[in-house]
Amino acid sequence: MIAFLKRLSLHDSPRDWFRGLAVTLAAGLFLAFSGAFGTDETPLPLRLAYWLTVMFAGYIWGALVTGLFIRRGRLRSGNLWLDGGLAALTMSVPFTLVVWGATRTMLGSDIPLAGLPYLFGYVLLVSIALTGINILMETRRTSVTHSAAAPPKFLERLPLKLRGAEVWAVEAEDHYLRLHTSRGQDLILLRLADAVSELEGIEGAQVHRSWWVARDAIADARRADGRATLTLKDGAEVPVSRTYAKMLREQGWI
Repeated sequence: MIAFLKRLSLHDSPRDWFRGLAVTLAAGLFLAFSGAFGTDETPLPLRLAYWLTVMFAGYIWGALVTGLFIRRGRLRSGNLWLDGGLAALTMSVPFTLVVWGATRTMLGSDIPLAGLPYLFGYVLLVSIALTGINILMETRRTSVTHSAAAPPKFLERLPLKLRGAEVWAVEAEDHYLRLHTSRGQDLILLRLADAVSELEGIEGAQVHRSWWVARDAIADARRADGRATLTLKDGAEVPVSRTYAKMLREQGWI
């Protein structure tokens, strides 16, 4: 619950929070009044208590799970079907036990443990739908935010031959910076500290005292002998210093 509230405060606006609650409430009321999944013979007040409890618990659990597979509009693997499927499975496996327990305690159901696979199928279907909605809403919100933001000031420093290119990395070489981009490389005269400041707006991080790297530029990340190395799309290998390694691990880079 604490992690969920932190996630809401950092990534969701109050409007998004209340919208999610409203959708959850509407879904719970619909399931209760329709007597979904064989609950139509249960008295309405008990059905309301059951479905609202299950739906709000699912909303909280779903938000936490979605945060594991998508962050700031980025899918963890970059594949919508893979991340969506894994998120739905991660939601469904433990939540099937929650639904089973709530059904037994609140509705007096005598579903045996042998019936869990059958119940899991229903939970998985709902989880797939909720996961898809969560991912689409998160990516849409992030894309709108990014499109509305002003382009990073650093892009104005790109030489003419690199204008319009994606900045993959910035490497310090004496008093110069070597730019690694989707259109090749070039040198400019600037301090790395100033470049990092002006690159704000591009998802990336300083990974070494001589390197800043854009997250989208990473083709591979490996660890050996206690040190990490990032391989960029242009084949350049970037060392990760211990100063930044912990932060990158926490953010899922390595």
